[in-house]
Amino acid sequence: MKKILFIIAKQDFRDEEYFIPKSILEKEFEVKTASNTNEGEIALGFLGGEAKIDINYKNVNVDDFDAIIFVGGQGAPKNLDDEISYKIAKETVQKNKLLCAICIAPTILAKAGVLRGKKATVWHSEINKEPIKILEENGAIFVNEDVVEDNNIITANGPKAAEKFGYKILEKLRS
Repeated sequence: MKKILFIIAKQDFRDEEYFIPKSILEKEFEVKTASNTNEGEIALGFLGGEAKIDINYKNVNVDDFDAIIFVGGQGAPKNLDDEISYKIAKETVQKNKLLCAICIAPTILAKAGVLRGKKATVWHSEINKEPIKILEENGAIFVNEDVVEDNNIITANGPKAAEKFGYKILEKLRS
C-alpha cells in the first residue's frame, strides 16, 4: 500500500487544504501527518480543526513515503519555511517521488529550489502578489490555475482548490 505524508504547521494550517485531500487519499492509501511539533501532539487549524501528529518533521524519512504534501495556511510560512522543509522537498524530488503543495506552501518548494523551470501555482490575491513573486524569483513558471501538475510536482492555489488537488494527487498515485 502506498504511503502519503502530509506536512502541516503546528498552528494555523488551513483546515480544508488538509482534511479534504486527506479524506480523499486515505480511502486508498496509508496517510501519516508530520508537523513542527512532537509525535502524539495536536496541531490546530486556522478554522479550529485538530490533527494528531504522527511524526515530527525533523524525523521524516522520505524513503518511507510515495508522496509528500505540504499544506498551506497562515502557519505554513511561520512554522515550515525552513531548512528542514527544504531538505524534505529536495530529497522528495531527488528520489523521484510525488511532491505536492497547496496555498502558500508552494513558496516553500520554490525557496527549496525544486520549482526551478517547473510550472506551478500558488495562493495570491489582487492586493498580495508576493507569493507569485517568490515563485518567479526562484525560477518557477507561474500558472494562474487552481491546480498545476508538472511531472512529479503538483501545486494548488488555496482552499477552494482542495478537492481538485486531492483528486489530482489520487489520479497521479494510481497511475
